[in-house]
This record gives sequence, structure tokens and C-alpha cells, in this order.
Amino acid sequence: MHPSSEPGLLRWQQKTEWPLTVVAILFLVAYSWEVIGDLSGCNRRVAEWMINVIWALFALDYVARFVLANQKKRFFTHHLLDLVVVVLPLLRPLRLLRLVALVGVLQRTTGVALRGRIAIYTGGAAALTVYVGALAALDAERGEPDSVIKTFSEALWWAFVTITTVGYGDYSPATATGRAVAVFLMIGGIAVIGVVTATLASWIVGTVAEDNEEQAASRQQVKELHEEVRLLRGELANLTSQSGTWPPVEN
Repeated sequence: MHPSSEPGLLRWQQKTEWPLTVVAILFLVAYSWEVIGDLSGCNRRVAEWMINVIWALFALDYVARFVLANQKKRFFTHHLLDLVVVVLPLLRPLRLLRLVALVGVLQRTTGVALRGRIAIYTGGAAALTVYVGALAALDAERGEPDSVIKTFSEALWWAFVTITTVGYGDYSPATATGRAVAVFLMIGGIAVIGVVTATLASWIVGTVAEDNEEQAASRQQVKELHEEVRLLRGELANLTSQSGTWPPVEN
């Protein structure tokens, strides 16, 4: 379905693109403050209030897009992940899914990246995924007695080696939520590697194609020059046969 067939939805997305990006960044700041600072008391309530208000805005965005969509069934089936990350995080153990929505909101502002911007986009997405995964793992693991992930630096190192699929084994999650984060990171790592590989292959193919086009153009130019020389020789032969000598002698 072409975007022009959904003018109301398109206008809403255009108007809310950057406001939602700012809201998403504020969400990340609030969640980072809560998890890294290991807040309690009034500060924790303030952070939770900010997170809940921002999450309500995410939910409002989904509802608005659903209402504005002309083909609601198609919108529903093509945005199941959006619905999941809005509804399920109401359950405390699944709150990490809120961070999936954060990645999705930030991704919406990038549009379709050109090949020259893919490297920057991929690197940024990988860094954000590592950071988000570290936050989610630390939030889930820090209160578990059997867990070895107790600080943000440990969570960040674990997230990095997990997304690169290295997995040294020095840190590993002990909770079901932490393992779910690990699965998310591993899938993200495979996706990043796939994007990098595809980008490199596209660059190589494009470079070879450009070289082939230049060589083909050069061969065509040589062929045209040969044709011009042949025509000139023919004209010269005609002039010579008509005058008997070349150049013609003036009387």
C-alpha cells in the first residue's frame, strides 16, 4: 500500500516524528537515571512517573495511527510488534519491551538510509542496542543473588560480547528476563552483521558496475572513433578518385 493512500496517517507521522524522537530520548534518560543510579524513594518515584507518562504517549501514538489508518486490518497485522510493546510492558517483568519501542521510534526518524549513510546508521543502531541491552540486563540482574552482573560496566561488557556473538562466558544472566535480553541482543547482532555484509557487498557490486560502465563507455568511444576514421578514409578515397590527385591542383 502506497503512503499516498493514507494521507491522514502520513500527516500524523510527519508531525509527530521529531516530537516522538525527543520523547524517546527523554525516556532513555529517565530509564538510565533509574537503573544506573539505582534510585529509591522520591527519586525513584519521579523516574517512574516520567517513564509512565512517556509510555502513555507511545500508547497514544499507536492508537492515533490505528484510528487514522484507512485499512485498519492491514495496519493491525503489519504493526503487531508495536501493539505488543505497548500492551505487554504493563506487566512489570516485561518492561524491557519498552526499550524495543524506543529503538523503533528512533529508527522511524532515519527514513530510508542511502548507501553512504548506512555505516553511520548501523553503527548508531548497534551502539544503542548495546546500551539498551545493558540497561535492561542490569535492571533484571542486579537484585538476583545468583547473578554476577551487578554494575553497569559489567552489564555493558556483557551486552557487547553478546551482540558480537563472542560470548566469553565471564558474565551470564541468571534470570529469565536477563536471558530474554540476551536473545534480543544475539538476534540484533546477527542483524547488524547481515547489514554490514550486505552493505559491503552492495558497495563492491556498485564499484564493479561503475568500472564496467566506464570500460563500456571507453570501448564505445573507440568504436565511434574507428567508424569516423573509416568514413574519413572513404571520403578521402572519393575525393582522390574524382580529382586524380590529392590535394587537387589549382589551374
